[in-house]
Order: sequence, then structure tokens, then C-alpha cells
Amino acid sequence: MNCIYCRHDETKVIDSRLADSFLIRRRRECLRCGRRFTTHETVEQGSLKVIKKDGTRVPFDRERIRAGLEKACWKRPVSDDQIDSIINAVEADIHDNYDREVPSRYIGEKVFNMLRDIDQVAFVRFASVYREFKDVNDFVEELGPMLTRPKTS
Repeated sequence: MNCIYCRHDETKVIDSRLADSFLIRRRRECLRCGRRFTTHETVEQGSLKVIKKDGTRVPFDRERIRAGLEKACWKRPVSDDQIDSIINAVEADIHDNYDREVPSRYIGEKVFNMLRDIDQVAFVRFASVYREFKDVNDFVEELGPMLTRPKTS
């Protein structure tokens, strides 16, 4: 691991802990300049591929899920921890249920269902892209069940 300050290629690990099920947080110290920094390392799970709608296959990338969630949650009271929690739960579910390939539709449905319980506005934003809403009737159709449920507050 190269030092982020002086680019020296020798560092030592001072502390290492599991941040979540697929992420290791390591505190490192450079052996040349002595400065400390933190790295986040993901556990390699093999080469999981996502099967897209058009049939193409691309490597699974949790950052793509993050990007979609961040767009949907923009200016909403959804914390980074909540977004991380969704991503971690979806990734764990994928690894529990798929070995080599997972349909993008499966990933979308998992994110879709988890976001519904966290923030309804972000849910509708995500749904509008994920479900490819064409007009306002598509919004009304998706919102119908949400509007008829009794409020829980």
C-alpha cells in the first residue's frame, strides 16, 4: 500500500477491523514519513456479473447502487449510513442467493423495496427511473397503494 502523502510503498497496519460484512477498515502508518491514514478494503467475492435488461453482462459494482440511491435521496433526510445500510443489505442478499450472475431487475427490486420504508419521496424518485415511468399515470399507479395505507405516525 502506497502512502497517500509521500507515495512510499511501505506501510504498516496499526489497526484493522471489520466495518461491515464486505468492508475492512485499516489504520496504516507510513514507514518513511510516519503519517497515518485510513484505508477501506473490500473483500473480493469472485467475479459476480450483473445481467442487464439488454442481456449484456457487466461486473457487479456497489458504487452504481450508491449513485442511484444518492440521486434518489438528493435533498432528502436520508443519511449516508442509511444508504450504506441499503447497499450492504442488498449486496449480502445477492451473495446469499447468487453465485456468478444476478439479474439487474433483482437488484433494482431489492433497492426499491428497502427504499420504500425509508423515504417515500426518494422511493418515488428511484421508482420513476427504475420502472421507467412514461407519464403521470405511471406515478399515480405506483403511489396508489402508498396513499391508501394508513399513516403510522
